[in-house]
Amino acid sequence: MDDISRPAGAVVRQLLLALGDPVIGLVAAPAGLDVEISDVVILDADDEPDSYRGDLVLIIGARGRRVHRLARAAAGQGAAAVALKTEHGEDLDELRRIAEDTGVVVLGVRPEVRWAQLDSLARGVVADARVMAPKAGRQADLFALAQTVAALTGGIVSIEDSANRVLAYSRSDDEVDELRRLSILGWQGPADYLALLREWGVFDRLRAGDDVVHIDERPERGIRRRLAIGIRVDEQLLGSIWVQEGREPLAAGAENALVGAARAAALQLVRRRTGASPDLEFEQSLFRRMLQGHIDARTFADNIGADPDEPAVVAAFTLDAGAAGGGAGGDAGRPAFEMRRATMASLISVHAAAYRRRSLVTTADSRVYMLLPGLPEQSGESLACGLAGEIVRAASQRLQLDVRAAVGSVVGGLHGIAQSRAEADQVLDIVLRGGGQRVAAIADVRSEVLLSEALALLERHPRLRDPRITALLAYEAEHESGLVPSVLAYLGTLGNVRAAARSLHVHPNTLRYRLKRAETVSGIDLGDPHQCLFSHLQLLLENGSTAVPPGK
Repeated sequence: MDDISRPAGAVVRQLLLALGDPVIGLVAAPAGLDVEISDVVILDADDEPDSYRGDLVLIIGARGRRVHRLARAAAGQGAAAVALKTEHGEDLDELRRIAEDTGVVVLGVRPEVRWAQLDSLARGVVADARVMAPKAGRQADLFALAQTVAALTGGIVSIEDSANRVLAYSRSDDEVDELRRLSILGWQGPADYLALLREWGVFDRLRAGDDVVHIDERPERGIRRRLAIGIRVDEQLLGSIWVQEGREPLAAGAENALVGAARAAALQLVRRRTGASPDLEFEQSLFRRMLQGHIDARTFADNIGADPDEPAVVAAFTLDAGAAGGGAGGDAGRPAFEMRRATMASLISVHAAAYRRRSLVTTADSRVYMLLPGLPEQSGESLACGLAGEIVRAASQRLQLDVRAAVGSVVGGLHGIAQSRAEADQVLDIVLRGGGQRVAAIADVRSEVLLSEALALLERHPRLRDPRITALLAYEAEHESGLVPSVLAYLGTLGNVRAAARSLHVHPNTLRYRLKRAETVSGIDLGDPHQCLFSHLQLLLENGSTAVPPGK
């Protein structure tokens, strides 16, 4: 029975565009280049042909008449195309006769190409073709990434698969060149332009490594300056990211942004190919659970491919209070806030991936968390602060987002992630209340963190509170006497009456009277340093002068 459920694949034209002369060349295609290839199989010289309906058959280890016989036999078993090496001077006329007689496409493989390499590359092209109509959410992820890269580089971005089909591109009001225009209109690079890029060695350099490739401007061909980078997993090229320069020069950090974007795009393209459960979402979910202390470090490390004992640090990011308030003001503002937060998360992902390959980024409530593993314990906090500062500046300059960031302490292993996250949250709460700093670590605000923890302790344990302060607060609520503000100002200036009076805009004698009155009403002794310390803490908590982080 025919396998009617077999998935569609690539056409020969896509295979030739993706691999081209450096790997394969066309010998004959009697039915044209739109013959579909559903899979890639290997036929060894010692094997007998099987059923190959719609397959590309790689004939290995055969020479002379033997390879001709196997090509005819594979075609007779339904092969759509056969590929064979031509280093031994095979009669091309005979190969063309085979194509004409059987209708099979015949491809010649360059002598230096390894069969394993061709098998991997060809399978990648076929796999890409199977997902040309991806789920909307995944395609939206790529478009969001393209837009983020455009903002970071100041250029015009497109993301392509290994067959040079356009998967996503950035919106732009800038001037696009002919290559960009034709690629977007046709959702694929034009064949003549791709041939030029191949001739200039661009694709060879994209396959060769992780470096950014520079393509000079060619005004006579309508091609502007470009940067490109391959999207790779191990040795396999999954696709590429291209940045065209517009009216303005590309940003100074464009290359670094491309490196991070390529790493961020790799998992998305793997998900497109395999159709498997989304690895990235799974890792993000694990990271969220790890931040909450719900899974053990070994399980987390095994699933993300990390060393559980390597030092790590967590940084927390959020939009400023104005942006968050815009989203929280009602249903109409929520989508706009969600969009800004998603844009912020994409920006953080690109920077994090460029900085540490095994970095992770996830969103929880209104905050975005970044995990940086493998940092040195001594300088890791400083390095993380530097990266957070870069992200905050890029968000402001490139995306017009007002972002605040905080970095927790470097912990000695992944088991300490929840602790580092808790510290980052505490610091971020203080940054948001203070309004001055945009990025801080716990070393920058340690006294404020200690105060916050002391207030949180009092909030959780009402039995620790002094009833005399409670009585003073009740008196103030009933009589509006100004006693509580006076005591707070006095304690906040470490007992400096004149400074406290100036802050309240009253005469020092007036303040002294109020302090005596407060002692009489409540029974506290403002001459006792311990009572002063405890009174200050409780007044800060119960008077609402310093907000306590929720849930602490």
